[in-house]
Amino acid sequence: RGDVVRYQNVIDMRATAYTASLKDTGKSPDHPLFGITATGARVKKGIIAVDPRVIPLGTKVYVEVAGSTPDYGFAVAADTGGAIKGDLIDLYFDDQSYVDSWGVKRVKVYILNDQ
Repeated sequence: RGDVVRYQNVIDMRATAYTASLKDTGKSPDHPLFGITATGARVKKGIIAVDPRVIPLGTKVYVEVAGSTPDYGFAVAADTGGAIKGDLIDLYFDDQSYVDSWGVKRVKVYILNDQ
């Protein structure tokens, strides 16, 4: 689009994908925290789960996916997960079949400057 986006760091990481489903989170739709992240935000495209020791919660990022898969794009680190450690992030999607086929992909995570 011609916009200039400034970033302060780039981290090579692995990415998995998740939905709010019972299968992915262990919470059913009748659970009071269903679809709610570690920061209290509701899950939606653009929410990623991170290891806060690597990417602090609240950090704005851009996720570039290697290969022919489209980039995830702009996101915010607003969730954590029991299996999300070190160089692994988890990208939220609404589509369970897409998540099931995602596997693990290599990504570059651009840590954006506060603007």
